[in-house]
Amino acid sequence: MTKREVYETDVVIVGAGNAAMSAAISASENGAKVTVLEKSPEKEKGGNSTYTHGSIRFAYQGVEDLKQIMPDLTPEEIAETDFGTYPDEKFFDDICQLTNYRTDGDLASLLTSKSFETMKWLHAHKVRFVPIYGRQAFKVNGIFKFWGGMIVESVGGGHGLIDALHNEADRMGVDVLFDAMATELIHDDDGVHGVVFKHRGTTKEVHAKAVILASGGFHANTEMRTRYLGPKWDLAKVRGSRFNTGDGLKMALDIGAMPHGNFSGAHAVGGDMDAPEFVEGFQKLSYPFGIIVNAEGQRFVDEGADFRNYTYAKYGKAILEQTGQFAWQIFDQKVTHLLREEYKTKYVTKVQADTLDELAEKLEGVDAKAFLKTVKEYNQSIRKDTPFNPTVKDGRCTEGLAVPKSNWANTLDEGPFEAYGVTCGITFTYGGVKINTKAEVQDVLAQPIPGLYAAGEVVGGLFYFNYPGGAGLMAGSVYGKIAGENAAEFIEKKSEVGISK
Repeated sequence: MTKREVYETDVVIVGAGNAAMSAAISASENGAKVTVLEKSPEKEKGGNSTYTHGSIRFAYQGVEDLKQIMPDLTPEEIAETDFGTYPDEKFFDDICQLTNYRTDGDLASLLTSKSFETMKWLHAHKVRFVPIYGRQAFKVNGIFKFWGGMIVESVGGGHGLIDALHNEADRMGVDVLFDAMATELIHDDDGVHGVVFKHRGTTKEVHAKAVILASGGFHANTEMRTRYLGPKWDLAKVRGSRFNTGDGLKMALDIGAMPHGNFSGAHAVGGDMDAPEFVEGFQKLSYPFGIIVNAEGQRFVDEGADFRNYTYAKYGKAILEQTGQFAWQIFDQKVTHLLREEYKTKYVTKVQADTLDELAEKLEGVDAKAFLKTVKEYNQSIRKDTPFNPTVKDGRCTEGLAVPKSNWANTLDEGPFEAYGVTCGITFTYGGVKINTKAEVQDVLAQPIPGLYAAGEVVGGLFYFNYPGGAGLMAGSVYGKIAGENAAEFIEKKSEVGISK
């Protein structure tokens, strides 16, 4: 039997996305030697973080707070922008409301209260942020008005965020092994002591004093999706990383970690019906300004229930439940200038027509007669006494429909009309391991497993049913930082005990 190659380190981290690299930087700055195991090749590093725009949600009190993380804001930008405020209490309330108050209150409270502090920490570690003018603001009376509680993104989007974190970790001496798939936790009655992994086909071990799991959920594992999420989820397209197949979660559960959270729930969005899996630019999220119809030609969600930041992560599931797992988003010329940039990418299933009758015949798979009836009833139901305003929940709604539209209801009557074919794309799963506020993984007796920590999408208990946009990256950063700090402290205390003996 060939003897395995063994690495030695203080902290080993499974994963190399936002949560993992936040943990790596945090552990390193607290004195630990850190090794990162990344399942992907280097060119695909970063997990789901690279599939985001780098948009991140955090609490702030006003522009003076924002200048601390965006010192390059110019006086002109400040003068022509209404950034508003987003207090900690509002962030916490958003998570509670969107999860039907099932969120773990302790984890959610720590996330929101530490969010601004963590943003400053990221900035100090050379992650640069800019306002999201292109996707989160509309110009009204000469002033950019931000909406939806999310106002910044990392420079370079998700890729820029990951590159910045990896560059900083490299500068701090963190070792990253690519093509290194973790397969098993090394453990005994005293806790976790390392990881068995397969490095470019060869099984190896890394012995460590603490392990941090930051390997994502199981959205790219068809079997686990179907087992936990239920029927039809094997038919969902995978929007996020192909490497998030639940490895870290299974390793933790195998040694007695407590499963926690919404295992039957996932972040799932509407995106292009013909796009391949694992691509960026899949999502199509300007639906609040139009209507969405299914194969029966009927509307099935309230497109204007809230800002898209608060509905997009659950409407993918609604599309999955429709006949054929598809739908069409319909817009007229009054609002096409408001469509986000993803409506102009190469992954666009689009039809256009000068009249609604002509459009109805072009909507593949849709009952044309029923569609025209739906549009007629929709147009007749709209209250005209409230002006359209995309920067606020304007109350411009329908009346008398079985499926209402609560805001941004405009008649569909100005051609040419545009329609975009969409299906469900799953981004990440909500179920995971249970942690406490120190990011320590809990066992099935609700006791910390010594030396085992977790952060990011492998953690359960924060999100149920739905999700406020940008909260996932913030959770990864907050709990990655906490996991790194506490892993380093655990090692230091363990060393002190050893010396005293």
